[in-house]
Amino acid sequence: MAIVTLGQVKAQNDPAAQVILDKASSTMSSYDNLSMDFDYVLDNEAEDVVQELSGDLILEGEKYVVNLFGSTQIFDGSKTYTIIPENEEVNITSADIDEDNTFRPSKFYSFYKSGYGFSMDELKNVAGKKIQFVELTPIDSDSEISKILVGIDTKTNHIYQIIEIGVNQTRTILTAKNIKTNQAIDSSVFVFDESHYEELNYMINK
Repeated sequence: MAIVTLGQVKAQNDPAAQVILDKASSTMSSYDNLSMDFDYVLDNEAEDVVQELSGDLILEGEKYVVNLFGSTQIFDGSKTYTIIPENEEVNITSADIDEDNTFRPSKFYSFYKSGYGFSMDELKNVAGKKIQFVELTPIDSDSEISKILVGIDTKTNHIYQIIEIGVNQTRTILTAKNIKTNQAIDSSVFVFDESHYEELNYMINK
């Protein structure tokens, strides 16, 4: 999902929508750490393609571990390690966390603050939860994104769902499940053990 592509132009925004987004951003960024399972759906009607996957992630500060597409990605604060068992390889890249195109957990909570106009959308009851959706519209007229719908649990102020709709009507849907916060997390989960993968004869690409 291209949810962290940021613009520089500010738009007139719905104050009520901003309150909802700001509460979610403040709440989720306040935790020492956060873990969740999630469902990922890609729906491209034009190509008759529907892809449904599940994953999980752990966030702590700017560090993260995410499992999706059969691979694991670890960011330890300076380097990203993408482990691909199917290909028996690991790709290692250095990351400039100040660059706009570099994913950071803090961007996940605040991406709406620049480059989008936003307005209130539907309030839905989902599995006993009241989910308030906010519609984000890119200011950049050349954006490949038509709009993004951010669903926020009104009780917890957690982001429950993000729906990105492309100009070609492709939809990508990310739904959070089993969110846990401020857990006892072994810091070693953010450490890449290169020697372990060398012993497995993985190709290490730096």
